[in-house]
Amino acid sequence: MAVSWYWHLTILVFFAFVPLLMLEDNLTKSNDPKRKLKLFFLSYLTFLIFNLGVTWWVVYASFGGAVMAFIFNTLFMAMVFAIFSNFKKVFNKAWGIWLLVPLWIAYEYGHSSWDLAWIWLTLGNVFAFNHNWVQWYEFTGTSGGTLWVLTVNILVFQVLTNYQKLKFLSTPVLKIAGAIIVPVLFSYTIALIREPLQTKTKPASTIVVQPNMDPYNDKFVLDYELQFSRLLKLISGKVTSETDYLVLPETFIVDNINEELLDEAEPLTLFYDSILRKFPDLKIVVGASSYLFYRDKKDVTVTARKHESGEYFDFFNTALQLDLKGRQLYHKSKLVPGAELMPFPGLLKPLESLALDMGGTTGSLGLQKERTVFKDAKSNMGVAPVICYESVFSDYITEYIRNGATFIFIITNDGWWDDTPGYKQHLNYARLRAIENRRQIARSANTGVSCFIDEFGNISNATKWWEEAVIEKNIYPNNELTFFSRFGDLISYISIGVSFIIIVLFLIYRVKK
Repeated sequence: MAVSWYWHLTILVFFAFVPLLMLEDNLTKSNDPKRKLKLFFLSYLTFLIFNLGVTWWVVYASFGGAVMAFIFNTLFMAMVFAIFSNFKKVFNKAWGIWLLVPLWIAYEYGHSSWDLAWIWLTLGNVFAFNHNWVQWYEFTGTSGGTLWVLTVNILVFQVLTNYQKLKFLSTPVLKIAGAIIVPVLFSYTIALIREPLQTKTKPASTIVVQPNMDPYNDKFVLDYELQFSRLLKLISGKVTSETDYLVLPETFIVDNINEELLDEAEPLTLFYDSILRKFPDLKIVVGASSYLFYRDKKDVTVTARKHESGEYFDFFNTALQLDLKGRQLYHKSKLVPGAELMPFPGLLKPLESLALDMGGTTGSLGLQKERTVFKDAKSNMGVAPVICYESVFSDYITEYIRNGATFIFIITNDGWWDDTPGYKQHLNYARLRAIENRRQIARSANTGVSCFIDEFGNISNATKWWEEAVIEKNIYPNNELTFFSRFGDLISYISIGVSFIIIVLFLIYRVKK
């Protein structure tokens, strides 16, 4: 299961669940009184190896946080598998094995929608490393990949358990081959017949900066004006009157900005005086740390902190669009559990001091309900300002698209994990967002990989790890909605409904029995 995320060995994911399914089947059929306990222990061990094998690099950011993530994410997976096994045994039908599909997809969606969200190991994410196999994500989203993985695994399991002898070209083997090959062929067909955006729209000249500030030793320590001076040197001679967008990474502005006094904020004044007045048509998308006081007690949120003056306020991980016409602002709202959000802040507020220190502001950050799109009235272009961890959430990004985003700009800081698979996985997951919504992406990482991604998930102009760099490219907007952008994650919605029906039928069956 873990190796499927490495070295383009994605094909292994279609067989990864088979040993676990065979184990479950053998234990369920046995008379061992401890079979449920054994199944839970062995499935927990399986998923623990899976979690460690793919996300071991989290320890570079926080050892304690990584241990908690490994323990609880593994626990959730093992619980879902145990519930599936229990349902399967109670119903005692041949189709019982297929209950795993809706239950697992419903779990993945539910796990993306609460304060403990950690969806790095969503099964459909594995195809980020072979994105040409899943061009049909524009219809299904990542949950379509999970459905594909589980379906093939169950088919393989059924073939191995129902047939004693198999020939290479037998019907069961061809059925499995078809289940793998047909979706891949469909994907390549979509890529061939889809018209590229550059044939239909006018481009936006975009410059992306990778400042490469060490997040542990420099970024939140060095004077901001010094960091800004380095930026001016980097972009000198590159920004012209033809440049439409300049994209800078997450929390590039490290000084906390009072959102009520943006006109007086020195970090923003530097941008206007040094860059924007020279290039009046330029738009700058930049990450910042900001805060806002609540003058009315009705507005106070569960994440708000009490100031010594008695007033309440929130800190935010913020994205800004700056131009001579004004400012637009968005607050990151898919927050990293433990680092940016104390889970269930309404209940666990007293424990907020235990939040992990990941540089900058610690404790629970504020968020917002709606997805803000940075609009440009002149060109009718709209930018989805996706901040770091948010780029992993499939259905979440569609809210930007429905609100009028024609591009996706991902601003991030991937330096927390050192030179490990972490930043590479994060980069590749962005390809899936491009395919799902058929939007081109400009990605600015403080450290990691900055690049451009086209609507087919192809990466270009990629920087190297731990490299100070500036890249430039024309990117093309798209105003059309894909099926997935328009209707959202239908496979997950249906799976949740089916899972609810399964639970109700299970309870009725138990009561009757």
